[in-house]
Amino acid sequence: MSQFKFPLVKSTWNLSERNTFKKVINSNNYTMGKKTKLFEKNFADYFKAKYSVMVNSGSSANLIMIASLFYISKNKLKRGDEVIVPAISWSTTFSPLYQYGLKLVFVDVDINTLNFDLDKLKKAISKKTRLILAVNLLGNSNDFIQIKKLIYNKNIFLVEDNCQSMGTKFQQKYTGTFGIIGTFSSFFSHHINTMEGGIVLTNNKEIYHILLSLRAHGWIRDLPNDNFLKKKTGDLFSDAFCFVLPGYNLRPLEFSAALGIEQLKKLPNILVRRQKNAILFKKLMSNHKDIIIQKEIGKSSWFGFSLIIRPGSKLTRADLLIRLRKLGFETRPISAGNFARNSVLKYFNFRIGGNLENADYVDRNGLVIGNNHSDLSDAINKLKYI
Repeated sequence: MSQFKFPLVKSTWNLSERNTFKKVINSNNYTMGKKTKLFEKNFADYFKAKYSVMVNSGSSANLIMIASLFYISKNKLKRGDEVIVPAISWSTTFSPLYQYGLKLVFVDVDINTLNFDLDKLKKAISKKTRLILAVNLLGNSNDFIQIKKLIYNKNIFLVEDNCQSMGTKFQQKYTGTFGIIGTFSSFFSHHINTMEGGIVLTNNKEIYHILLSLRAHGWIRDLPNDNFLKKKTGDLFSDAFCFVLPGYNLRPLEFSAALGIEQLKKLPNILVRRQKNAILFKKLMSNHKDIIIQKEIGKSSWFGFSLIIRPGSKLTRADLLIRLRKLGFETRPISAGNFARNSVLKYFNFRIGGNLENADYVDRNGLVIGNNHSDLSDAINKLKYI
């Protein structure tokens, strides 16, 4: 039980999730079986993608997303290539890039959308740029029309970390499907909750086969007979233990997949309720004299509600935190704040693409309160007292 009246997270589980746990136990199959395959099919169908790969976390989804681009047959990434990232995101957006030897180029965010500052993104693109990793922060889409214009006819991959933005739409298309690969999280605090879990979407068949191999030890066991990595011999013993990539064990449990099947059924209603909460939030806070709220691009799935102290305001974040806690709100930073200010960067190969003034400002003056699938009218109306 949370100590806060208005916590960041609220469970969406009920009897359907409890019953599906029992079914998995009765099946005596606990890891990556029929439930996983069904969830992957349902997830791909929901988001109108060709291929879906479930893994044990959104962090793992980011890992194999980046790894897969090192093993494609044409135009593969290599160590030392530059990848442009927004300065504000979670640590596991950035860690796989370090682990695969890429050079990170940190670009500032727009203080209103909290996604890429498009002018600074344009200036950061160079002849060395091979990848842009767009993060759709707090449920808010990037402007993919403008990003795609910037990379048109350039040798640059676009991928998406969509872990905070399941169900978000831009131009009537789901985010997580604009890049060649997109990742999602189904961790407890996210839009659907499989406790631990992540999903990778792609429409590229070769990448799909690479993802399947990377997920499970780098072997070919889970691939179709005729695949992009190594054609199977037909001998079950040798095909089951043939390793072709330096892979991992990122397999999901059947429990998580079974939960995902039930949770995905609830996603439309979860999104509607979150968006209704956001309508009230925007009505109350859009013209607040001391607070900036996130400017919606497309149709956000509203992971949470950001509050940033308006420049020139006498209100401080410390004061705001005290007021929110007195009203019963649990709070947290906006993702990991300006990640380029963390000491872990001593291990990274990176440069700063211009200044990070907005990310710095958000880091010092921003925070998030929760949104979820329930009616938060009571909570949101209390914000008038801040």
